[in-house]
Amino acid sequence: MTACAGQETAGSPDPTSAPPSSTQPAETSLPGAVPPTEPDRQPAVAPPTGGTEVPAAQIDATGVAQDYPTMVWTEDGGTDVGVVAQEGGCGKASAEVTEQTATQVVITLVETQPPKPAQCTMDLRFPKLSVHLDSPLADRKVVLKSEQRVR
Repeated sequence: MTACAGQETAGSPDPTSAPPSSTQPAETSLPGAVPPTEPDRQPAVAPPTGGTEVPAAQIDATGVAQDYPTMVWTEDGGTDVGVVAQEGGCGKASAEVTEQTATQVVITLVETQPPKPAQCTMDLRFPKLSVHLDSPLADRKVVLKSEQRVR
């Protein structure tokens, strides 16, 4: 009996080299939108270093699917709000501030699909995205919404 684990072939990649990045920042010209960082394969469970998690009671996630990630954090004195989005296959995630009032900030998480069907991977990715607010979040409610678009 033989096992194939650990066997190397002449075409195997160099294990010391990093895999190439497969995602590119989304291009956007919308005010308050910031390109995503490299997506993770699992939703984040804690804010990035330097971020402060927004309490769950301050988040209204009724506008996203039940299993959608809903962690939100602030950075830069509360003027930058971070969220975890979800994208898969050929989709690219982005975040937009669609409303800012004295009591709430509405962030729409968008997954943009290509206009024509294409062969795509079947993986889910969870990029960390950031939007910039006109003033610090403070105790305003964060309302999360999601939608899909075609480029």
